[in-house]
Amino acid sequence: MTVRGMDCAECAVHTEEAVRGLKGVREARVYLGAERLDVVYDPNLTDTDRIGQAVEQAGYRVEEETDSTGQGHASDLAKQLTGLLVAVVVLVILVETIGERLGLLEAALTWVPPWLAIAAILVGGFPIFRNVVAALTRGQVTAHALMTLGIVGALTIGEYTAAVVIVFFMRVSDYLEGLTTDRSREAIRALMRLAPETAHRLRNGEEEDVPVEALSPGDRVVVRPGEQIPADGQVEKGTAAVDQSPVTGESMPVEKGPGSDVFAGTIAHAGALIIEVTRTGSDTTLGRVIQLVEEAEANKAPVQRVADHFTAWYIPVVVAAAGLTYLLGQDLTAAIAVLLVSCACAIALATPTAVIAAVGRAARRGILIKGGRYLESLAHVDTVVMDKTGTLTFGRPAVTNVSALDGRSEEEVMVVAATAEQLSEHPVAAAVRQAARERGLDPISADQFEALTGMGVRARSNNRRLLVGNQRLLEEEDIPLPADARAKAVAWQEAGETVFFVAVDDRVLGLMAVADEARPEVPEALAALRKLGIEHFLLLTGDDKRNARAEADRLDIAYRAELLPEDKIEVIRQLQEGGQTVLMVGDGVNDAPALAQADVGVAMGVVGTDAALEAADVALMRDDWHALPEAMRIGRRSFRVIQQNLGLGVLYNVIGIGLAALGILPPVVAAAGQSIPDLLVMLNSARLLRK
Repeated sequence: MTVRGMDCAECAVHTEEAVRGLKGVREARVYLGAERLDVVYDPNLTDTDRIGQAVEQAGYRVEEETDSTGQGHASDLAKQLTGLLVAVVVLVILVETIGERLGLLEAALTWVPPWLAIAAILVGGFPIFRNVVAALTRGQVTAHALMTLGIVGALTIGEYTAAVVIVFFMRVSDYLEGLTTDRSREAIRALMRLAPETAHRLRNGEEEDVPVEALSPGDRVVVRPGEQIPADGQVEKGTAAVDQSPVTGESMPVEKGPGSDVFAGTIAHAGALIIEVTRTGSDTTLGRVIQLVEEAEANKAPVQRVADHFTAWYIPVVVAAAGLTYLLGQDLTAAIAVLLVSCACAIALATPTAVIAAVGRAARRGILIKGGRYLESLAHVDTVVMDKTGTLTFGRPAVTNVSALDGRSEEEVMVVAATAEQLSEHPVAAAVRQAARERGLDPISADQFEALTGMGVRARSNNRRLLVGNQRLLEEEDIPLPADARAKAVAWQEAGETVFFVAVDDRVLGLMAVADEARPEVPEALAALRKLGIEHFLLLTGDDKRNARAEADRLDIAYRAELLPEDKIEVIRQLQEGGQTVLMVGDGVNDAPALAQADVGVAMGVVGTDAALEAADVALMRDDWHALPEAMRIGRRSFRVIQQNLGLGVLYNVIGIGLAALGILPPVVAAAGQSIPDLLVMLNSARLLRK
């Protein structure tokens, strides 16, 4: 359910605890950035009405998903009117105060009567006082409790006008906190705006415009040039260049045609498409991204836990400081000023506002970071380990070398190989056929075909026996291997390539080599990581040592080969025990255990892949290594901002308490000044939303 009125991390905690106190509630979790409350409960013991009442008693407002007007606008109007009343009274007070200090306006103005000041305090402070009382009934002391105590103290010593000013600046502070959180929420709202509201659905040959929510898997939709694709699906008809940057962060459009997968929120250019819908709403890739970004704040960074502990003992310390100020100086005004200047909201806001902003910004760049915990880990990574197949390579073999013997041509060797392999489903066979097509060569029809496990294939064409396979196959068929072919095969194998021989009847016609196609951007991405200060790189692979060594030499990194999945986990654990912070890059599926063991698990190219999205701590929506150093830069920058926010909050409060205790800071100025750190935190966190 949607919960309105939560402005800071403390609000989220209060809401969770209020709901958890209900009988039958097993779990309650608030996502402040999404203004969402998820509750697991026993319907036999409680229901949504009781949950809503608990939220409202905590001082917040529950809205139905469709309730974007009505009650919401009425509540906002009430806040504006009460704020206006307090503002008018405060304006009069300030004008009178300034005029009196300057010796002006004595005849024109009279002092605000106490009854008007008290009325302004009650009306303007009611939402704050209600939340404080609700928290106290649950045994909680909030930051607003300090302010309320300060107001009571000001009224006790007859400082009615000061109390009104305090209420006013409390409302200003709350407004700034809301503005800070709302600014961070903008990143999530920007993702939500990527999905269109309507779709052109085809039914019985007729086109109709329907809300996106009305689409179901199996529906067919039309997408015209310049329009957003409304759901995940597969192209049935048409071609278009699709801008996938909203989901994957890719800078260039991708050509899509019949059979291609497309994703909600992407934009079709230079062509129209008819798409069969496969997933809609929250089940689409964009929907999953939005959900994971909303939930990212639940994975708190270690520094956030420090802030939580700080705010837990901060309030009792401030109360003690105020009491000590009064006992030592017998100055009640100074003690009240200590209470008023000591607002922990900036400290509570320091981490979540930065996390929400950074995670949302990263998602717009095709980098899905699942919370503050992983942002902080990204900032401290000093070791990068990686898988080979599907990570450093594309995971698909390609023909890299062809050599003909006895005066034959390479084209003749390839035609024979393609003829023998035309019925094979092996990945190497697909690579051979693709290489032949690229050279414009057509295979000859084969009469027989037989796959020989662990050796290769055997076929017949025009009464000739065709063989494509490894050296063991030649030995089984008693076909001699020329010395020059053997030497060339050894050289290719040392370079990490897989070699096979092509023979007709009893003679070797030539040999070919295939290798997994390497990602061309990896060396440049590793250079960028080295510039960021990463010194340790390690390749962990199940491949044989020759292939691993060839790839490691190409990238100038260390390697461990012929590893089982459990071996990879053990290597990562040893690195961690040695004090290193390990980032693991894999495909998100086969490497899921190793990704889970690493401090940060990064999955490559997970767009449309639910398993990979779930397995990784950081998911790169596009198959591009350049996104990895970008993710690390985002992590480091956000952690710096969090540290700055916490430093600002702590420093301001320490200085403020000191000045208030010495009597230098009067209550009115103390109340006004508590808004300053909130504003500074807002502005500092907002920097993360920029490029």
